[in-house]
Amino acid sequence: MKKIYFALFALFLVSFTGFQAIAADFPSKDIQGIIMWGAGGGTDNATRAITPLAEPYLGKQVVLINKPGGTGAISTQYVYSRPSDGYTLLYGAENPQLYGILKLSKLDYKDFYPVNVLARGLVVIVANNKTPWNSFKELVDDAAKNPGKIKMGSTGPGGLPFTVSAMLRSATGFDVRTVPFDGDGPGITATLGGHVDFFPVALGAAREHIRAGRLKALALVSDTKVAGLEDIPLIVDDFPVFKKYLPWGPFYGVWCKRDVPEAAKAKLVEAFKKGADDPKFKQFIENISAVTMNIHGEEADKFLTHWQSVTTWLLHEANATKVSPEDLGIPKP
Repeated sequence: MKKIYFALFALFLVSFTGFQAIAADFPSKDIQGIIMWGAGGGTDNATRAITPLAEPYLGKQVVLINKPGGTGAISTQYVYSRPSDGYTLLYGAENPQLYGILKLSKLDYKDFYPVNVLARGLVVIVANNKTPWNSFKELVDDAAKNPGKIKMGSTGPGGLPFTVSAMLRSATGFDVRTVPFDGDGPGITATLGGHVDFFPVALGAAREHIRAGRLKALALVSDTKVAGLEDIPLIVDDFPVFKKYLPWGPFYGVWCKRDVPEAAKAKLVEAFKKGADDPKFKQFIENISAVTMNIHGEEADKFLTHWQSVTTWLLHEANATKVSPEDLGIPKP
């Protein structure tokens, strides 16, 4: 028996050493990048801005694939099902931090390692140009007169519009009908086409449409003005109650599985940090009116935990959860 145990231990040692050697040579082939939202949205835009700037430091190509669905849960589950070798990356936003309270998935970012939380964004409420409202207050007043008739674009439970909608209900009590889409891009297209009346969306995804006059900006979900868009009203102007939620917004980043070898993690972190430091990416972040973060590891984990705490309890207090954050061990902020 001792010989058998020794042989098994030796086999394990050889396999482990070989695995570590492979990790040290990482990457030796192209990497797959899974984007949890569809083309044209905030996550997709950030992904396609950072990836070409990180690739030179990896020495390999990152093959990008949009895999939307389930408020990002399909992509999250797919990446989690792949080998823990660093060759499958998750390009995501904030949504997994809400999966537990909405019963969408048992996974969240505690199961993934934050290679880089790139930036956090702002939210704007945009409307089709043919709608009668010129301010968010006018929309709220109209919704009060016509409950359940006004159509709001959504990206499903746990998506940005879902969370903003919970804030709106809590602060104003308004009642609208939601229409789901697979990401910011399709939602904006539907708003442009009049298939929905308004859409809470990441400012970066809607900014050019606002500048070009293709969409009306009813309110910025912020308590501070944005350079170049000073004419957009702040939501706190008419509804000061929103101050308790701010600052709040989406975020974008890159993750791998938590148990990827340290050597592979280190190379991914280095490549994306250098990419995010590139002036081209900084200009991109400025253009979409986002806030640069460029953090990884423990610092990023602290940010993610705090965001989850604030948002899950906000939704719970707005009666928009299926499970209490307390039942999942998420502390109150």
